[in-house]
Order: sequence, then C-alpha cells, then structure tokens
Amino acid sequence: MTETLQNLETQKVEAGAPVRRKQMTDEELLAHVQAAVHAAEEKKAVEVVTLRLIELTSFTDYFVICSGNSVRQVQAIADEVTDQLKKRGVRPQNTEGYNNAEWILIDYGAFVVHIFSGAARRFYDLERLWRDAARVDFPESGNGGAEAPSN
Repeated sequence: MTETLQNLETQKVEAGAPVRRKQMTDEELLAHVQAAVHAAEEKKAVEVVTLRLIELTSFTDYFVICSGNSVRQVQAIADEVTDQLKKRGVRPQNTEGYNNAEWILIDYGAFVVHIFSGAARRFYDLERLWRDAARVDFPESGNGGAEAPSN
C-alpha cells in the first residue's frame, strides 16, 4: 500500500484519472466526496474522516478515511461507495486490497477513499501522517456537522 501512495501521481498521469480536478467545480468535487462519505456511513463505517489535501499534495485533493469492524463490513463499505458513485457517473481509476480487506484503497483521481480494518488503521495512521491537512465536515453526515470549507 505504501508503494501505491507513492506512485499515485505517476499512475494518474499515465492512466488518466476518471475524476479530473480541472473538469469540475469545487462544488461538484465536494458533492462526489460527500456521496462517498454518505455511502460509507450507510454501511455503518466507523470514524469517517475527510481530509482536504489540496494545499499539501498534487496527486489528489481529498482523502476519505474510515474503518469497518470485520472483513465483510470493510468490503460492504467499499461496495456501497463504488455503487453510489457509479450511479453518479463516477468510476474508480483503481481499487486495491479488496480481497484481504485490511486496507481497501479506491482511487477516484481527485479523491481517494481508504477503508481500513481497525488494526490496519491504527498501524498506518493516515490521519497522523497527513496531520497538516484540514478536516472537512459535511452538514448532514455524522462526522461533525460543520459546513465544508470553500476554496
């Protein structure tokens, strides 16, 4: 997975990301991110966190990070995120880790969804690694209730 994070930018340039930042407004991008958050919450994801990385990196704009309590739940969260975004016409560029379900990474180009088992989330601790990133809270989600920031 670490190699995946390091190579995301290169892969996006070579393969072309399905969700390109330049092709959508901030509101459209945030709506897709919010849809991913909502889908994860529908499957009872634990500790859903959205990080805004726009000012920190060039390979993506947002991370959605959450956990599940079992392999089956981690996979169900990934399935729901993928299904709900597909209904919006958004498809992932790449999905990794689905079979072992310790850390499923779903790369949508302008945002990346990380779904962890509890142990893997504690081990990789992305929130600590990206501690300089601003947290985004969506009004109708259970992750804080504050409005999402504007650019």
